[in-house]
Parts: sequence; structure tokens; C-alpha cells
Amino acid sequence: MAAAVAPRTRRKDDVNYNLHFRMINEQQVDDICLDFFYKPHTITLLTVTVLSLMYFAFTRDDEHFDNNLRVGLLVVVSFFLVISVLAFPNGPFTRPHPAIWRIVFGLSVLYFLFLVFLIFLNWDQIKILMYWLDPNLRYAKREVDIMEYAVNCTVITRERILSHFDIFAFGHFAGWAMKALLIRSYGLCWTISITWELTELFFMHLLPNFAECWWDQVILDILLCNGGGIWLGMTACQFLEMRTYRWASIKEIHTTTGKIKRAVLQFTPASWTYVRWFDPKSSFQRLAGIYLFMILWQLTELNTFFLKHIFVFQVSHPLSWCRILVVGAITAPTVRQYYAYLTDTRCKRVGTQCWVFGAIAFLEALVCVKFGHDLFSKTQICSVLLWLLCLALITLLCLCGMMWYEQHKMKKIPLQSEDCDDGSVVDSCGFVPDGIAVHSLRSLQPSRRKRASGRNRFMNGHGGKKQ
Repeated sequence: MAAAVAPRTRRKDDVNYNLHFRMINEQQVDDICLDFFYKPHTITLLTVTVLSLMYFAFTRDDEHFDNNLRVGLLVVVSFFLVISVLAFPNGPFTRPHPAIWRIVFGLSVLYFLFLVFLIFLNWDQIKILMYWLDPNLRYAKREVDIMEYAVNCTVITRERILSHFDIFAFGHFAGWAMKALLIRSYGLCWTISITWELTELFFMHLLPNFAECWWDQVILDILLCNGGGIWLGMTACQFLEMRTYRWASIKEIHTTTGKIKRAVLQFTPASWTYVRWFDPKSSFQRLAGIYLFMILWQLTELNTFFLKHIFVFQVSHPLSWCRILVVGAITAPTVRQYYAYLTDTRCKRVGTQCWVFGAIAFLEALVCVKFGHDLFSKTQICSVLLWLLCLALITLLCLCGMMWYEQHKMKKIPLQSEDCDDGSVVDSCGFVPDGIAVHSLRSLQPSRRKRASGRNRFMNGHGGKKQ
């Protein structure tokens, strides 16, 4: 009898585990206000796909060999993304639409397969492929060949400082604002920011464009671009955390202005989850996972600079910014899935998007090592080993400091039995369990709820069902 009960219990646990993993890996839209956008239109999509394929195949001029290859490759990518919408998981987000995140996952799979393909080419074939994609790359030069770095650092003038505030500085600032929105931790963001500046110093012998004047690196990079972006992103996180999320159906809004506002708000989060990377009782596995997260982040940033240096294209080239956009898009669901894997004890494996992102990061590094043999032959082993040691020590110190802060904060919270019973969503120490959405704490935060309710009336127009 006991032997029969054990497999049944194990089978029930497996079912619960699979359901929980699917909830993290493939979020579903609970309340749908416009059924048309969430109903399957597979027959319609198949008809449009076949008709468009027939049109492009029989109406275009196919006399030019290169044009045939480019158009054929573009159509293959397009139809692969169509299949992605039909077959791939939604991912951890539902806004603005799950189909968007299926396409993002499809793009990440395509990029992963492209990197696998590159590994089996030689350098001459790589150059042929690049020149076929863009003939102007034959005349491309590295930025270090046409610009000087870390020259006359003692000369600090107003004109020289203002010359650094260009489109790339804005991109640097906006990038850190997005990173803060994704990570949602001052400690982690500042740790990554500082360790990245150290990474530039230790890899300066391989990438000369990492050489910067002290005032450029400390004031412009760390304080203004990194610090300003982190502050803006975390401020946006606090704003979204204080909101109450009661979404009105667009059908219930009768004014044109209200409908437009509701359509724009479709691009904002449907809810906001309280994120807490550190716990006063965190296990060693959780700390090691956070350390691995920061190492992988540094590797992804390094790949950006090594790729454009080895394959000789500037940061303004489409190959560079398209790669940055793709990696940035797949980073959002990756961070969410990795956070769930670290903090949720019921999640036993990483999500599919997180797995693909990790594979992409290591494949990019492998491509750089294979085709940058001449560059890496100049590697100063002592610098790399010192970099790994400094990175490990600084990261460990920052993690310990953040752990101490969490423990210190826990001791300051008064233990009030009437607010900390066993049935509450808040545990006995006053902390929120990982994975609990912020809107579940509104009854414990009357002042925040009051502020957010007024903002919610303005943004949603009416009450209505949550979505």
C-alpha cells in the first residue's frame, strides 16, 4: 500500500512542478478585453503566408544572384518568426502582447543558430560573408585607427567635456536606465558598473578604446552616465511599484482620449512583482548564482567590444546596433526567468529564454577567441588573472555588504504580532516572500495605496477588471 502511495505522490509533485515551471516560462493573459487579438487565427495566418510567398516568388525580378540570396534569406527569417508566434512559449511577460515575446525568442534562436554556423567557417569565408552583407565593410576601419584615446588627460576644458556628450553618451545613459529597470537593485547595478570600469582597465592592452582619462571614466562614465541611468531606472521602478493595477477594458472607456491612453498603457507592465535578490538567510547556492549572473553580464558586455574590433565594424554600423537591440530584447525575459530560478524553490530549472541567452553569450566568446587569435595572442595572462581575482573579491565584498544591509534592515523592523501572523503574505520578519506581487501588499500600505489610486484613476479612466 505504501509503495502504491509513493509513486502517486511523486507523480502529483511532478505535475505541480511542471505547472509551476510553465507558469514562469509561459505566462497567460487572464483578462482579455479585445478577443480578436488573443484568439488563434492559424488558418488566416496560413492563407496570408502562402499568398504572400506566391506573390514574392512569381512577381519579382530574379535575374540578380545577390539580390535573390538577400531576399530569400530575409523571407526565411520572416517566416521563421511567423512559426515562432505559433509554436514558441510566451515567456514571462504578457505586455504589450505575448506574440511580441515569442518573436523575441525566435530572434534569439536565429542568432544562436547563426553563431553556430559562424564557428564552422574560416576567416576568408567570414570576410566574404561580411562583404556580401555590406560591400562598404571592405573599407571599414577600427575606431582605434582613426581616433586617439586617453590623450592629454591633464587638459580639462569645457569644450572637451561637452564633446563627450554625444549620441553614444545618451545611449550609455539609456542603457543603464534599462538595466536598472531589469535588475531592480541598487547594489547589483552599482557592483556591475564599478566592476565593468575595472574590466576596461584590465583589457586595455587588447582593446585600446578602453583607455580613458580618469575624469572621463570616473565622472562622465561612473557618476553621470552609469549613476544617472541607475537612478532614473530605479525611480521608474519605485513609481511602478507604488501603482495599483486595476486595468479597465478598452470597451468600457467611452472617450476617445481615454481609449488612446489605454492603448498606450498596453506597453506598460500588467503588474509589478516585488524583487528581492538577497535574503538574510540566503543559501550559498543563491549567492553563487548571483555571482555567476554578474560574471555572465560582464562577458556579454565584453563580447560587444571584441566582436566589433575583431570583425572590423564601428559601433554605428547596423551589425553593431542590431546585435545590441536583439541582446537587449532577450535580456528582459532572461533576467526574469533567472530571478525566478534563483529565488523560487519550486523552480528547478532555468527558462528556455534564459538557456538560449547563456548559450549565445558563450558562443559569442567562442567566436571571438577563434577569429581573434592574433589579438588574443597578445594577452597578458597576469592582467587577466588579476582581473578575475579583483572581480571575484569586489563582487564578494559587495554581496557581503548587501547581505549585511538586508540583515541590518531585518533587525530594525519591529515585530508586531498583529501584522505578522502565519496566514499573512508577509513573513515573521516583515519581508515579502519572493514571487509575491506588490499589489498583494496594498492592505499593509495605506499611504501608498492612496497615492496610487488617484494616479490609477487618471491613467485608466474607469475602474474595471484587472489585466
